[in-house]
Amino acid sequence: MFSHPVSLAAPQILRFRCLAYPMSATIPASEIKNAAQNVHRDRVAIRLAWLLGLLAVVGAAAGAALWPRAASSSRSYMTHTVRRAALTVSVTEQGTLESSNNTEIKCKVRGFSTVTYVVPTGTVVEAGQVLVRLDTKIIEEQHSLTKTNTFIAQATLAQTEANVETAKIAIDAYEQGRFRSQMQSLEKELAANRRNLRTARKMYERSKSLFRQGYVTELEVEGNAFTVTQAELELKVKETEIKVLQEFTRQMQLETLRGNKTASESKLAADEAGLAMEIKRRDRAAQELEDCIIRAEKSGLVIYPSAASWKSTPDITEGATVRKDQVLLLMPDLTRMQVKLGIHESVIDRVRPGLKARVTLPDRTLEATVSQVASVTRPAGWWTGNVVKYDTIIELPSDEGLKPGMSAEVEVILAVYPEVLLIPVAAVVETEDGSFCWVAGDGASRDQEPQKRLIELGDSNDVFIEVVAGIKEGDEVVLNPTALLKQAEDDALTTLNQAPAHNLDAQAEEVVQP
Repeated sequence: MFSHPVSLAAPQILRFRCLAYPMSATIPASEIKNAAQNVHRDRVAIRLAWLLGLLAVVGAAAGAALWPRAASSSRSYMTHTVRRAALTVSVTEQGTLESSNNTEIKCKVRGFSTVTYVVPTGTVVEAGQVLVRLDTKIIEEQHSLTKTNTFIAQATLAQTEANVETAKIAIDAYEQGRFRSQMQSLEKELAANRRNLRTARKMYERSKSLFRQGYVTELEVEGNAFTVTQAELELKVKETEIKVLQEFTRQMQLETLRGNKTASESKLAADEAGLAMEIKRRDRAAQELEDCIIRAEKSGLVIYPSAASWKSTPDITEGATVRKDQVLLLMPDLTRMQVKLGIHESVIDRVRPGLKARVTLPDRTLEATVSQVASVTRPAGWWTGNVVKYDTIIELPSDEGLKPGMSAEVEVILAVYPEVLLIPVAAVVETEDGSFCWVAGDGASRDQEPQKRLIELGDSNDVFIEVVAGIKEGDEVVLNPTALLKQAEDDALTTLNQAPAHNLDAQAEEVVQP
């Protein structure tokens, strides 16, 4: 058996897939990277990616059993020379550029309104330019109705004010007019009754004197006596009427008139409040009628807000229904741009503000910094494949030509190890007993099988992994040993058979996540 040393290029973010290579004098480094293109970012996923690769190995082994053993003896090993080099551990995600300082243009009309015109997204506008028009039919009807109600409220208020003044005058009119007139009439009648009583008494006394002299009869005397009694009763009645007028009727009339005045004043306050409300409604309807035409407050770029990922069209479009306080448009500050992306939950604990990031745009690459990491995950649903991610903000330096909505690939640098012992992740097999690699002997002759080595691992990226102990610099490690070495294949199958089914299912689900 022969070994072919391979020199690997700088690490890239790739994933691992088990491959078997034919003998070749020179194996390109790109093929080594392709062999590792499906490895997950963390240690658990590396183990599972290898375990999943065993499924392909089983099929390959079954096919190999059909060939003569002489054919298998001609297989070669693709190896990698262990070297010390810098290891960069990073996570790469896709994101979209946005501004960290946006002027929001909102709908100010209450309820729901229909958009009849909206400026195209990405338009550069001038201050005062029309951005959005809303349907005004309902608002115009409301404005007309509120104006009518305002006129009615004004008329009602004027009538109530007149009633208040009338109630005030009625009190003085009663005390100074009607009450005095009634008193004077009663006093006049009282004086007449007193005069009649005096006259009746004189006639009675005179009739008694004449009766003694024999000039009048007894019947005439009795008639005069009755006249006196009647006059006395009429006098008492009139005195009672005066007393009732002074002590009761006057008080009752005053209380009634004062109550009417208080009621009129209360109604006046209510009508004033009603008029103020109608005026407010009228003015608000007039303002909303103006708000149906939305103009730019300043010059600049106008864009549509980001719609939910499951929507096929933006929230703002001609014919769409919008609600009050809904953000219709954004005017971003192009001098303060950022990238918003989602970091998978498996590595979010390693991401923190201040980490360096490399942002790759369609036409340039920028050095940036992590400025914010969400403490709560974004909502996951069927439209995200139920993948749990945390929003992370990457602050970009000021640079011309950056526009909201531009796609960006962001590599967040989690750690940098300047000089460590590295081997490809494709050379590592993880079992229940630990992590192993296979080291080819001197020249990797046909008669010498590679040696199994127990190794202690450190941090890793998707291509290389740090080896803390177990091998030394200059050793030749076999790549993809499970596809080429029966011992590695057997170890992998043993681990696969011993692993609990539920753990495999959970790890498999994690590997297939984007």
